[in-house]
Amino acid sequence: MPAIIRLAVPQDAQLLPAIETSAAQAFRMIDELSWLADSPPMSIERHRQLIALSTCWVALDAENRPQGFLSGERHGSDLHIYELSVMQSMQGQGTGRRLIEAAKDYARSSRLSFVTLTTFKNVPWSAPFYSRAGFETKATTDLDQRLAGLLNEEYKHGFAPQSRCAMAWPVTWLQNCQTCTPPAK
Repeated sequence: MPAIIRLAVPQDAQLLPAIETSAAQAFRMIDELSWLADSPPMSIERHRQLIALSTCWVALDAENRPQGFLSGERHGSDLHIYELSVMQSMQGQGTGRRLIEAAKDYARSSRLSFVTLTTFKNVPWSAPFYSRAGFETKATTDLDQRLAGLLNEEYKHGFAPQSRCAMAWPVTWLQNCQTCTPPAK
């Protein structure tokens, strides 16, 4: 049975770090990134902040326990994804893709322009995964100040130079929708 996706609620915040830690274990397969498996996850307080903004979604198992999450935040007319994590036991079952669809639906209904993120260029479950979900890698010369700043911070925290990229998904609008208005440019 596929996971049920819903907006996160405050009680979920304390459960999300364990999901992120479980998901990070996949990095043990990549020598130069194996240290990420032991890195501290996003804080419970930060999860609470994003949950309060209604920009965090959870994937529930058959017992209604969170098994995955996507945490984002609005920045102007963009929704930025800070973290997408799925428990190791649920990876490869479409849960991450369904969480991304929830974020895209939010971006559409909120009439945003883009969903953005930063990720690893050459890790199979990173940039290649997001490309299959419709995200496009942004050229370094095309980065706005916010995305460029995020990448610079990531490099300062130990990621190899040029190992990361910024990606964006342009929010799509129905061509024939008479009640829809496209986002402001």
